[in-house]
Amino acid sequence: MIRGLVLGAATIAFAAAVAFAQGGEKDPWWDPDEGRVFPASLDYRNANGTLRLLLDNGPMETKDHPFFTAIGPNGRACVTCHQPADAMSLSAASAARQWQRNGAKDPLFAASDGSNCPSLPQGERASHSLLIDHGLIRIARPWPPKNVKPDFTIEVVRDPSTCNLDARYGLKGAGMVSVFRRPRPVANFKYIEAMGFAYDPKAGMPLPVDPETGKPVSGNLMADGRVPTLEAQMRDAAGAHLGFLKNLDKGDIARILDFERRIYAAQQIDVAGGPLDGDGSMGGTKTLQVSQAGRLGSDGGIPVWSEFEAWEKMPAAVKAKLSPEVVAFRESVARGARVFRDKTFLITDTAGINSPIGFGNPVRNSCVFCHNMSYMGMDVAPGQVDLGTTNQPFADPAPHLPLFRVTCTGKPHPHYGRTILTSDPGFALTTGKCADVGRITLQSLRGMSARAPFFSNGSAKDIRTVIDYYERRYSIGYTEQEKRDLENLMRAL
Repeated sequence: MIRGLVLGAATIAFAAAVAFAQGGEKDPWWDPDEGRVFPASLDYRNANGTLRLLLDNGPMETKDHPFFTAIGPNGRACVTCHQPADAMSLSAASAARQWQRNGAKDPLFAASDGSNCPSLPQGERASHSLLIDHGLIRIARPWPPKNVKPDFTIEVVRDPSTCNLDARYGLKGAGMVSVFRRPRPVANFKYIEAMGFAYDPKAGMPLPVDPETGKPVSGNLMADGRVPTLEAQMRDAAGAHLGFLKNLDKGDIARILDFERRIYAAQQIDVAGGPLDGDGSMGGTKTLQVSQAGRLGSDGGIPVWSEFEAWEKMPAAVKAKLSPEVVAFRESVARGARVFRDKTFLITDTAGINSPIGFGNPVRNSCVFCHNMSYMGMDVAPGQVDLGTTNQPFADPAPHLPLFRVTCTGKPHPHYGRTILTSDPGFALTTGKCADVGRITLQSLRGMSARAPFFSNGSAKDIRTVIDYYERRYSIGYTEQEKRDLENLMRAL
């Protein structure tokens, strides 16, 4: 029964459409320049229940606010790709719905990065298929990186987007590599910016430093680590995604920073389990808002997902007032938290873990080895990890994505050898190091019910696909019950 309640992105889109049509619920899409008031608490329904956003010191006027205003010529604002109903990210279902409503004229589908390549005919759906079908934004990276001498070469093996072989935008014509990635959630930054270590244990190096302040920063912001701070991220996005013709001024940056650091997002209610902070549980958004960030959920810390411990052994009196379905779901979530923390497996050939400094290859640990931050499931130890989601032979087939052949010109890669086939070199596009190919900054696990698909390249269409990928990649040996429990846990986060 519980398994049947886990729904995919298409069902989410359908459920949302029904809600708007029948329930009179306000359209969740935020267009630029609407001038709405952002309330202190904002709920959005999805197929698994209800997402809640909390804004410290809210409500807030959005009229003329730079996060919600189309400052540049392409009609976009920050909110275009960071939608509140999608946990401040962008679901593929929302992108598909915007195409159905507005087609290519919608600012979301701006030619610069909302299409497979700017040189394609922009009025055609096929030119925007990666965004519509997979929720992917085009990221154009210069190759080689500025002031970096790389120790590998890149060749284009497959180019369904047409952009990497394009005479104007491609690798040979413009010295640009186009990769396609999911927008990362712009919420819960108290946790994303937290630093639990004074150095990066994955590389044995000091933390990255903010060039403007000289202070260390977490390194957990961008998928490929190309900028160290939120301020730098805004400047990068202003030119690459919003089409601004000039830099954001200090006032605009301060207002965007203020908003981004005050917004929290998490699933609040589950359709099967009810309120996720019910009967002693501490699920939901309020715990994120009031808790301390950067805590390591081991070594005497607050265990990761211990928010749901109260559901492990609910008293008979509590169970008596609940339906069997609610009890079953809640107990499943609590078991899933235990599996997440306690089920160990052999982690092998994973850069950022088994190399460069190395915890051993293999090393036995559980999901919390990397997803170790209390309340958030990010990595307290910043840095990038190669899970194999973009590199063969581990990556799932993705014929819609480009495929590159990376050839190491110095030392071979410690796990792949001298030649690597990848759909996204990841951190290596920033460092120029062959050993970094495929390494990606770990993401938050919050609000997953609102923002499918998952992984940086959108290769996991739903939560179950994420679990199945890890099962194959590391031969974990999950039972079917453990998979269902993990699935229910993640949809409740």
